[in-house]
Amino acid sequence: MKLRNLLKYTLVLAMAAVVRPSQAQDLMARQAPIDVRLRAVDSVSLHRLLKAESMEQPSGDLYQGWTNEFVNYGQALPAEYRIDLRNFHMPTDSRVVNSHYGYRPRFHRYHYGTDIKGYMGDTIRAAFDGKVRVVKYNAKGFGKYVLIRHPNGLETIYGHMSKQLAVENQLVKAGDPIGLVGSTGRSTGPHLHFETRLLGEKIDPEKLFCFEAGDVRGDFYVFRRNGHSQLMAAHDVQNLPEVPAVEMQQTKAEESRVYQQQKMASRAQNRSRMYKVRQGDTLSKIARQHGTTVERLCKLNHISRTATLRLGQILKCS
Repeated sequence: MKLRNLLKYTLVLAMAAVVRPSQAQDLMARQAPIDVRLRAVDSVSLHRLLKAESMEQPSGDLYQGWTNEFVNYGQALPAEYRIDLRNFHMPTDSRVVNSHYGYRPRFHRYHYGTDIKGYMGDTIRAAFDGKVRVVKYNAKGFGKYVLIRHPNGLETIYGHMSKQLAVENQLVKAGDPIGLVGSTGRSTGPHLHFETRLLGEKIDPEKLFCFEAGDVRGDFYVFRRNGHSQLMAAHDVQNLPEVPAVEMQQTKAEESRVYQQQKMASRAQNRSRMYKVRQGDTLSKIARQHGTTVERLCKLNHISRTATLRLGQILKCS
């Protein structure tokens, strides 16, 4: 067999010497071993193919499964995850922020996104490439909304739409229209409610993006479960040490236990921060129960010492 191959290649070289150069190159290419021909595959086409395959299940290495039914994810957070913020596209043409992430004393509740000013019918666009996971209506919350999962690990939510232009399981590119600004659900006027989440963990969008400038605050956002998350440039991320394998390779049972502990701790923390006024309560009584002062309660809730407490009123205590 080896002798036959040797004679075959000798014949090819002899023929190449008597035909035009271009014909010789084509003939030799056809006779080349398959591994050599594979190395000549257009790298751009290969990259596009790999990207298309990954888009069918964005962040499949991070998320356990895919559902069009639920927004929240009951899954433990990784010790560390690097979120690539490059290729971000502003979700609206407007760059005016009406309301920030955090507690709203006026409404006695938390606001887990950024509200961007808009006018009825303005176009809402996808912030990154991704795949639409949820398109639903929630009368007491987001109204008409769209949720997209992205290859960088983030899930973004776009709420209070007047019309949804995207459909579930649709692949979108950064900047593609996915809906129109509206005021559906729990809303006081036309705007976009924009959220960013990682495995259901809510992240303040303004830690990642500067909406006024229409740009990201850094190339990467390194999320850490211990709370020491940070923005980093691409060259700095490359120099970060790898997370120890023992930390990353938690069993499913351990992940579930950690998640439940986090959930219970979060609920306990929220209970300690908020208090519902009952019959016979006074500011001094509530202050004593929560180890604080009347002055602190008044400052946290923007009320005076002589304010009349209403039954069922929610007070922030810490």
